[in-house]
Amino acid sequence: MSIFLAFVAVTMFVVIRASKNNKSAADYYTGGRSFTGSQNGMAIAGDYLSAASFLGITGAIALSGYDGFLYSIGFLVAWLVALLLVAELMRNTGKFTMADVLSFRLHQRPVRLAAAISTLVVCFFYLLAQMAGAGGLVSLLLGISDKLGQSLVVAVVGVLMVVYVLVGGMKGTTWVQIIKAGLLIAGAAIMTVWVLALNGFDLSHLLAQAQQISTTLPEKAYDALVPGHKYGANPLDFISLGLALVLGTAGLPHVLMRFYTVPTAKEARKSVVWAIWLIGIFYLFTLVLGFGALVLVGPDAIAKAPGGVNSAAPLLALHLGGPILMGIVSAIAFATILAVVAGLTITAATSFAHDIYANVIKRGTVTPNAEVKIARRTVLVIGFLAIAGGIGVQGQNIAFLVALAFAVAASANLPTIIYSLYWRGFRTRGALWSMYGGLASSIILIALSPVVSGTPTSMIPDANFAIFPLNNPGIVSIPLAFALGILGSILPGGKKENSWIAAEMDVRSLTGHGAEKEVHH
Repeated sequence: MSIFLAFVAVTMFVVIRASKNNKSAADYYTGGRSFTGSQNGMAIAGDYLSAASFLGITGAIALSGYDGFLYSIGFLVAWLVALLLVAELMRNTGKFTMADVLSFRLHQRPVRLAAAISTLVVCFFYLLAQMAGAGGLVSLLLGISDKLGQSLVVAVVGVLMVVYVLVGGMKGTTWVQIIKAGLLIAGAAIMTVWVLALNGFDLSHLLAQAQQISTTLPEKAYDALVPGHKYGANPLDFISLGLALVLGTAGLPHVLMRFYTVPTAKEARKSVVWAIWLIGIFYLFTLVLGFGALVLVGPDAIAKAPGGVNSAAPLLALHLGGPILMGIVSAIAFATILAVVAGLTITAATSFAHDIYANVIKRGTVTPNAEVKIARRTVLVIGFLAIAGGIGVQGQNIAFLVALAFAVAASANLPTIIYSLYWRGFRTRGALWSMYGGLASSIILIALSPVVSGTPTSMIPDANFAIFPLNNPGIVSIPLAFALGILGSILPGGKKENSWIAAEMDVRSLTGHGAEKEVHH
């Protein structure tokens, strides 16, 4: 507990120091674009390596072997899509939010509204996952297994995150993310080396033990090194999950916003290269940690602990280094949750204040200070919703909840981002059809899937309205959103777009010319 409290105190100090420089709206939203590529790369890694990556994936590998590692691969490959297709172009075209890019050459108000709504929905799904993780983690530390105690923990996390964002803005949030990324990667590295040392630095020895334990389990014996334990019954579900993970990253609003915190396009590229290295190394560690937890802690002990699947990493730390290492690892995981949640909250608040309030309701007649005030009020509302939702989804696997957020991001945001950047013939109607269609179809399919009802592990286990057979909607909703974008743009009728602005966007997204001017204003 003391390690844990020390950590919160240090990060609070950093946030308060960083907040002293918040003078303008650009400072609050993008940290005044004052971060270098390597710092921003650390922060992106901090934003991206969420509780799902650390707790959820380690648990998924410990309990389902090979199939759990597919999350790691999906999350990593997704980065290449973000780097090659959107990172630099987004940085050159936008100012504060994803909607800035999407509405650049289309009709401002309807497109901004749609982009802001989808941003808020994706952030909300992602927040749910982090809050569920926080509840499980702290209850494991304190040994609280009753619902009320866990709910109180979720509420405390929510309050802390609101304070971080209100005080620090993007600068404070970024510094928390940089510190946390360093700690998380260092902590995972120490545990990985430790597990390998116990196996004589022989990875095949560790894998052979994992195989032996998993094939002799009393209840559900399976082979941890063979694919198909979790997705074997339904390969379509696996393809759907893969699509959502690989395409979702390039549509995640809180990751896209990080590209605006650097001063030039070159630094934006550099930050993605840093992020890929850090994230790639971390996901290699999860392989050793997951199988290490399977061998050293055992699947039964993990499944029965408070926090269930998500407790694999802290329990492995307890096995290796006793309560001290467990305290350190849990503090790092908690920091992970706080940093990611703060990043999500500031993204959602910025999107509401900058896109919906300033540009749709007030039609751009708001002073930047008034806009930041609204953003701060929005933070309070989001904090409340996140606490309520987090209490509702306790006990679900976090990696899985995050995969749902990715499915919504890939369906609602990615097609419009790709078309806006690469297709001259794209029209406002296509953008609206694609965003609302992708958003609605992914959410309706999630609601009608076994995730929500129909099985003992569903969110509402007693009801059954699961008409859609797959756990992840990506395979239906992503192609549908791409198709709607094309249909809305090529069918006759609808307003013509201004070809001059489209040409300006082409030049600007490819060269960055014009983006720097706005920064200095």
